[in-house]
Amino acid sequence: MPLTAPPLSLYVHIPWCVKKCPYCDFNSHAVRDGIPQDAYVDALLADLDGDLADFGAASHGRPLASVFFGGGTPSLFSPASIGRILDGAERRLGFAPGIEITLEANPGTIEHGRFDGYRSAGVNRVSFGVQSFDDDKLRRLGRIHSADDAARAIGEARDAGIDNLNLDLMYALPTQDLDGALADVERALALAPEHLSHYQLTLEPNTLFASRPPPLPDSDAAWDMQEHCQQRLAEAGYAQYEVSAYARPGRRAAHNLNYWRFGDYLGIGAGAHGKLTDAAAGTITRRAKQRTPRAYLEHAATARRIASDTSLASADLPFEYMMNALRLVDGVPRADFAARTGLDDTALADALGEATARGWISRDEAVLRTTDEGQRLLNDVIGLFLPEREHA
Repeated sequence: MPLTAPPLSLYVHIPWCVKKCPYCDFNSHAVRDGIPQDAYVDALLADLDGDLADFGAASHGRPLASVFFGGGTPSLFSPASIGRILDGAERRLGFAPGIEITLEANPGTIEHGRFDGYRSAGVNRVSFGVQSFDDDKLRRLGRIHSADDAARAIGEARDAGIDNLNLDLMYALPTQDLDGALADVERALALAPEHLSHYQLTLEPNTLFASRPPPLPDSDAAWDMQEHCQQRLAEAGYAQYEVSAYARPGRRAAHNLNYWRFGDYLGIGAGAHGKLTDAAAGTITRRAKQRTPRAYLEHAATARRIASDTSLASADLPFEYMMNALRLVDGVPRADFAARTGLDDTALADALGEATARGWISRDEAVLRTTDEGQRLLNDVIGLFLPEREHA
């Protein structure tokens, strides 16, 4: 089957934050001696030029459908720096009509008036890392903001005319009970965001919480929190469309949807990851950049900025595709698998047959979609598509 080039997005990684949170396993680095903003913007644009040269025709003539500034804490960068990055990306690739441009923001790092500058620079969506509206829980999580700081920052974004906001909320926090989880959701709903990311706190390897676990609710309590919060969000008009994502009508995250639908994205910045389809050559490549800011800044204009390039093998593509697509509650058109991977539908046949027989995937000839039970057992469902199972 011929490959079809999917939509193209851009991920920009800003690796610095004020302090490292004890639960965080992202590539983030606490600020110690200031941030070299100008040098880093220069490096990002040099990195982008390198990727465009390396991928050649596969990356040309494909305007960006979305841009996402993630971190770290992108709101540590000035509006002028964000604007210079966006201007450089638009000159090199062009922006599709209605492009979504998201900036992650820590409510504790926002200076008064900055959102006016971000909006003027082109940002039209802001994602706030709120996590909780309980000040005790925020302290336990190592966050630098308070509940009042979060409400104030969200208000300033609204005042600046940004009408597309996401709030990140966690549940199953240290010592949290069901009432506390629901109280966080109510505080979030009172601020009327267009989108909510609601996900369970987990203990990730190589984090402070992993080495010194806090007192967390057990799995049954966490499940109760998920079910009750999900019900409350639905009552308030927020439809769940992905495992941890809820949105008002027409406000789903375009950038994240591109990931989940196995779209393409260039990744620039320290530790950034990208994926690019070369339809003419029939290849799909994943690329990662140097992880530390120092190494990245040193090599951003050279081939040494690349930490790894991996060409995805045909045997890996069913798992690569399904681990993203099956996160979507509504699933994906069945025909998209062939278009995005170049493989015939028969590559899914054995695993899909087993998942369907177990009641984990719906018997729908047009859409690949999990059942309610499949959503609850999602890791097990996705595991059926691992290539090594073919040889077990």
